[in-house]
Amino acid sequence: MTKRIILAGGSGFLGHALAAHFQKSDYEIIVLTRSPKPVVNGFREVAWDVVSPGDWVSELDGAAAVINLAGRSVNCRYNSRNRKLIMESRVESTRLIGEAISICKQPPPIWLNSSTATIYKHNFGPAWDESGAIGGTPEARDIFSVEVATAWEQTFNEARTPGTRKVALRTAMVLGNGKNSIFPVLQKLVRYGLGGKMCDGRQFVSWIHETDFCRAVEWLMTHDELSGAVNIAAPNPVTNVQMMEEFRHVFHRSFGLPAPTWLMEIGAVFMRTEMELVVKSRRVAPRRLIESGFEFRFPILRQALEDLRK
Repeated sequence: MTKRIILAGGSGFLGHALAAHFQKSDYEIIVLTRSPKPVVNGFREVAWDVVSPGDWVSELDGAAAVINLAGRSVNCRYNSRNRKLIMESRVESTRLIGEAISICKQPPPIWLNSSTATIYKHNFGPAWDESGAIGGTPEARDIFSVEVATAWEQTFNEARTPGTRKVALRTAMVLGNGKNSIFPVLQKLVRYGLGGKMCDGRQFVSWIHETDFCRAVEWLMTHDELSGAVNIAAPNPVTNVQMMEEFRHVFHRSFGLPAPTWLMEIGAVFMRTEMELVVKSRRVAPRRLIESGFEFRFPILRQALEDLRK
C-alpha cells in the first residue's frame, strides 16, 4: 500500500484544500478530472470521463484512500437541465468509483464519499446528529436537494466493496479563502455594507473551517472504527442573524443592510442561484467525530472568521 490518495473531482475548492493538506504529510496526490493539466502545485491530474472505467482505474489499485468530491455545483437555478446534471454527476461518479474499487487487485482500505448535511430535515430545534430525521420540507424549498442526497448515499451504500471501509461525508458549509467558497462572498457583502440578516434571520447555519474539514477527513482515514455517515460540521451552528453579526464584528462594520425575503427572491434570480441555499435551517451536530476523540481547532465561528480574514 502506497501513500497515494485519489481525489475524484478534486479540481475545486475542497479538492485543492485537501491536496495541500495531505501533501504536508508526504502523500502523493492524484486528481481525477475531466480536463487534466500537467503537474499542478505538486499533484498530478489524470483524465476520467465519469462514465466508464478506463486507464484511471489503475491509480486506485494500492492507493491509501479514495476521496470522491465529484458533483456539479448546486449554486445554480434548478431548471430541468441543471437538476439532471446535479443528480447524475453525483450518482454516476459514485457508482463508477464503486465499480473501479471492485475490480482492484489491491483495493484502497477506505473510500470517503461526499454527501451533504442538507439531507436532514429543516430544523429550528436541537441539532441533528447522524441519527437525525431525513426529508424535505416545502417551506425550506429543499425537496429536490434531499432527493439528490438520498440517491447519492443509496448508490454509495449499495456499492459492493467488501475490502474497503466506506464513509459518507455529510458536510456543512465549508469556510475558506479558495475559489467557490462562500466566505469571500459574505466578506465582500459585509464590507459593502450589505451584511445584515437574510430573510427573517432565524434559520440555522452549520459550518466548518476548511482546516477542520481537512483534519476531519484525515481523522476518518486513520480511525478504522468509523464507517457510514459522519457529520462534518463544527459543533456550534449559529443562526443567520448571529452569523452576519460575527462577520460584521470581524470586519469592523457596525451596520449591515438586511435583505428581506422578497429582495432575496429577486437577488437569487439575478445571481442564478436558489433560495434554498439561504432559507433552509441546517442545524447539525458532529456527534460521531466528537465521540471518537476529534478536537476542532475552530469550534466557534468568530475564531474561524478571524483566522480566515485577510
